[in-house]
Amino acid sequence: MVQNLSSYNNDWYNPGSKLKILTWYFINRLILNTYLPFPNSIKINVLRLFGAKVGHGITIKPKVNIKYPWFLEIGNYCWIGEKVWIDNLAKVKIGNNVCISQGAMLLTGNHNYKKENFELILGEIVIGDSSWIGAQSIVCPGVEIQEACVLSVHSVATKNLKKNSVYQGNPATFKALRLTIPENESV
Repeated sequence: MVQNLSSYNNDWYNPGSKLKILTWYFINRLILNTYLPFPNSIKINVLRLFGAKVGHGITIKPKVNIKYPWFLEIGNYCWIGEKVWIDNLAKVKIGNNVCISQGAMLLTGNHNYKKENFELILGEIVIGDSSWIGAQSIVCPGVEIQEACVLSVHSVATKNLKKNSVYQGNPATFKALRLTIPENESV
């Protein structure tokens, strides 16, 4: 199979008006994808203004890049780490008490390498409550990460992850159950 990128066409994909996308691009660069220390309240209000559904108690670190906030839903008490990239060409739903560590990537788009025209493929991402996406990990299109999962540092989730589990590697594989330690005990 030889790719023929001259035949690539994603005219069917319409994430919003060109004006909306262009306006968001500049606002994103100014407010979110920057090291300027804007308060979380400003970042959250800007996301809501552009259609994101955002809960309360959210922490958004510097240099976060969000493709289209109108395809984003974030629950309560979530942490979005420095340099996280939410490349949400399709919907991304993040549950409550989720930590997405620095440099992680949530990717909802890919290309079909089996087709000559390299067509665009989309898949929504769902991250369940109390999950932790480790630093520099990648969540691929169409993946559901169930409640209380851990995706370890530098791992790649290409398939759904079952609840209360720890996954590691590329591709991520099951390593252990995630155990809860009572608050009065140390690790």
